[in-house]
Amino acid sequence: MQWLLDKIAPDQILSPDEALAVLNAQPEHMPLLLHAASEVRRRYFGNAVILCSILNARCGECSEDCAFCAQSAHHQTGIEAFPMISREQIASAAREAVQANRISHFGVVTSGGSLDDRDVRTVCAAVPTVEQCGVIPCASLGMLDESQLRGLKQAGLVRYHHNLETAESFFPSICSTHTFADRLVTLRRARAAGLEVCSGGIFGMGETPEQRVELAMTLRDEAVQSIPLNFLMPIPGTPLEGSPPMKPLDILKTVAMFRLVCRSPEIKVCAGREDLLRDLQSMFFYAGATGMMVGDYLTRAGRPLHRDLQLLRDLEVDFGP
Repeated sequence: MQWLLDKIAPDQILSPDEALAVLNAQPEHMPLLLHAASEVRRRYFGNAVILCSILNARCGECSEDCAFCAQSAHHQTGIEAFPMISREQIASAAREAVQANRISHFGVVTSGGSLDDRDVRTVCAAVPTVEQCGVIPCASLGMLDESQLRGLKQAGLVRYHHNLETAESFFPSICSTHTFADRLVTLRRARAAGLEVCSGGIFGMGETPEQRVELAMTLRDEAVQSIPLNFLMPIPGTPLEGSPPMKPLDILKTVAMFRLVCRSPEIKVCAGREDLLRDLQSMFFYAGATGMMVGDYLTRAGRPLHRDLQLLRDLEVDFGP
């Protein structure tokens, strides 16, 4: 793996075969791999760490059949569904998150393949209040059309989140109610509306290492600003409930591969980090991550904030206000 040190120069680009070699690295090569990923991270982000949190603003009863998702109406997961919350509730949640979590980005997330104009207007009305809290307003509202995305941009939304979820070649194994191409269209519409794009995926769903590389290459080609990496926590009642967990070193190698393939975007480690990385959790920054999601996830509780903040203090990184 010594060749990897030659690939961290600014003018170098990892090929698919080289990215696959990163995922297949043996444990004895981890120090070199982490060194390479850390060098690339420091070049673009220095010692800064970016924290974000999300709000579940509409839960459950989703018409899509994504195999990993607790909120799909196709699965019996026992979650409590609720309709779109109010503008005032969104604003209140943003204020609480800023006070508690030391975040720089706050995202409003809704279930469903798309959002009707009335609910989009609710988010638009809440965006200025979120911005007044001193954070960057973000949203993940499904497959919106051009006019809806332009309206969000005009309201002050900065970043639109829309995961590709997995590689195009594996996507039909995960979802049958819409296509990978549908998700790409939404991502491109958001960019055309002038929004920053946050898009990543979930790993450990049965995809091959080659398909993890395929997704990384797609996101590099799409020039997204932020890449959230999630690692499957199987949910009872979903088709993936019996999936084996990813191993900690495989997670770190996945983070490093994305950093070495996608040089300048933020890379955030999100769902699954607490349970799956265990004692190696702090290592994902050395693997090239530049941030993490804090607080609760959509249908699961996150790690206590004081533990995440202590982790960051122990690493002596720069984070939050």
